[in-house]
Amino acid sequence: MRKEATIQAKVGVGIEAFWNALSKDLISVVPKAIPNFVTDIEVIEGDGGPGTVFIFNFGSGITHMSYQKEKIVDFDESLHQIGLEVIEGGYLNLGFSSYKTIFQLTAGGESETIVDAKMVYETEAEETDPMPLQTTKSTLTFIKCLEDYLLNQGS
Repeated sequence: MRKEATIQAKVGVGIEAFWNALSKDLISVVPKAIPNFVTDIEVIEGDGGPGTVFIFNFGSGITHMSYQKEKIVDFDESLHQIGLEVIEGGYLNLGFSSYKTIFQLTAGGESETIVDAKMVYETEAEETDPMPLQTTKSTLTFIKCLEDYLLNQGS
């Protein structure tokens, strides 16, 4: 059965800087923003747009999986929207039969961005299972770490 979880966060970074970090500069920024969780990201296929496949190699902060392959399935630069679907490893080894995260950015002011994230997934687990709660927590943590990195990058 298909399920969804949504979160919203306000970050103190302008929309273009956050969009670039989340989309165009993903492979260089994410390992610096969350080095204990992602050691590196490789592009396996594509040019950074729709259909691009990445492999995220995990670090010591993630003990229950070593990597995750993700594919860009939604990409709209004019709407600041990107969707990444797990196609191998990671969440798929933890009881999810499908897992996709869609980030939608909206300008909240000159130096603020509203980040809406929707996790769309399928799992055989019961609704009482804590997995969906854990995935929303990890997405919020990722957004906060990315914001912290971007704010401290210039200092």
